[in-house]
Amino acid sequence: MKNKVIITEMIDDEGLKLLKNNLNVDVCTNISREDLLNKISEYDAIIVRSNTKVDEKLLEKGKNLKIIGRAGNGIDNIDVSAATKRGIIVANTPQSNTMSACELTIGLLLSQSRNIPQANNDTKKGNWGRNSFKGVELYGKTLGIIGLGKIGSLVATRMAAFGMNIIAYDPYITNERFERFKAKRKDTLRELIKESDFITIHTPKTKETIGMIGEEEIKYMKYGVRIVNAARGGIINEKALLKGIKEGKIASAALDVHEVEPCFNSDLFNLENVIVTPHIGAGTIEAQENVGKTIAAQVINALKGEIVTNAVNLPTIHRDELKVIKPYIDLMEKLGKIYYQINNDPIEFVDIEYFGDIASQDIQMITIAFIKGLLEPVVKENVNYINAIMCAKNRGIVINERKIKDSYKNYVDSISIKIKSENNTFNMLGSLSAKKEGKLVEIQGYEVDVNPSEYMLFIQNLDVPGVIGDIGMVLGKNKINVATMQVGRNIKGEKALMILNIDENVSKEAVKEISQVKNVLWAKGIRV
Repeated sequence: MKNKVIITEMIDDEGLKLLKNNLNVDVCTNISREDLLNKISEYDAIIVRSNTKVDEKLLEKGKNLKIIGRAGNGIDNIDVSAATKRGIIVANTPQSNTMSACELTIGLLLSQSRNIPQANNDTKKGNWGRNSFKGVELYGKTLGIIGLGKIGSLVATRMAAFGMNIIAYDPYITNERFERFKAKRKDTLRELIKESDFITIHTPKTKETIGMIGEEEIKYMKYGVRIVNAARGGIINEKALLKGIKEGKIASAALDVHEVEPCFNSDLFNLENVIVTPHIGAGTIEAQENVGKTIAAQVINALKGEIVTNAVNLPTIHRDELKVIKPYIDLMEKLGKIYYQINNDPIEFVDIEYFGDIASQDIQMITIAFIKGLLEPVVKENVNYINAIMCAKNRGIVINERKIKDSYKNYVDSISIKIKSENNTFNMLGSLSAKKEGKLVEIQGYEVDVNPSEYMLFIQNLDVPGVIGDIGMVLGKNKINVATMQVGRNIKGEKALMILNIDENVSKEAVKEISQVKNVLWAKGIRV
């Protein structure tokens, strides 16, 4: 039976088609709050825009919900914390309109620096005031970016090409991201404000960011500073902005977002050096089509148990970053599933070390994938990318990560995993092949070269002649077809480890029979 999704606010037709090809879809754009509360228990997913309130009450009723899709960027109408506690993914579509928002920001920067709207209006009135609209160049000026997320980083890249000096403030972004986008990190907002000729804002609207640019901050700005806000209304205190412009501290401002929307009247509208637009950051044909298709894909992926790249209660993954780390995510989830299918020892610590080029990436999602895979065989309640870390902590498992930019054991990139119980440590090493396929290259000190498949057999045996043949006889008898086989040993004549990729699941009876073969120490059927 197909999963069910309810859509309470309209999305693009392309997204709707994609959903209908994969799910049972109910489009209820005029549904009342009461009717939604009564119906929500029927659905696995809900897609909203900004009007539908997804709060504690709705989530309590939505006992089957697995994902909340927000067709757009802001999530002010969704109780993300309450959803996370229930293991419900909250996904939006920030990457779908990021380019549109970035380009509008650049347009507003240029419009301010060259007085383009004012010159346009004056010329259309029949004037030719060439000397009335003297502007300033962007070249050589310092652009202060508040928020170096998806849109902020796109702006940084493009404005660097204008020859601007890029500085940024974002306490939640790693140094590696600053380096990648060639933005000089500023540790405080005040430090950024003091140095900037232009300031552009790209942060979400939260308790922390509401009114983050007010009278106190404006005091520290350069005279003649120019400001753009195409993020969220209310991040700039509009009264303080008005005062700063009237006093001449701020040369100009451009606002696509406003404290109250829709905004039909404001004292700021009366100022010639203020450019305003009606929240059109995502208002392109491409953006709206992308929003519809992206949120549809996110919902479908979530209901299939796959990666949801835009989940707001997960680490954010940019499309380009996902291309790099996706093979590691897939590999680590598979490797995680191996441990509890071989061992019963309660885990105390998980140590994960990232070596080589992968250490320069944001590895949070890779670690989460491993923990998800690790717990899936033993956690009774559903474990997913949202609640995996929480489930691990609830079980008393400590997770440590370390990045080492040097290579390890002749692998350009590799990930070392140590799972520690009270008495033992279980080791694995993963890497990628030249074809970017995930491989298990070492386990418990045995060097192997295995592409994890859905069905596998792990067999430990004494390293003596005839064992492989005896095992083969049992496999043949039980009609188990072997795709590949790897044998690893450390010292001749001692213990060896055999790993087989097989075509289908092995019955408990067959595993027991293999375990009873002479010189076999143990056998485990593994499903990853």
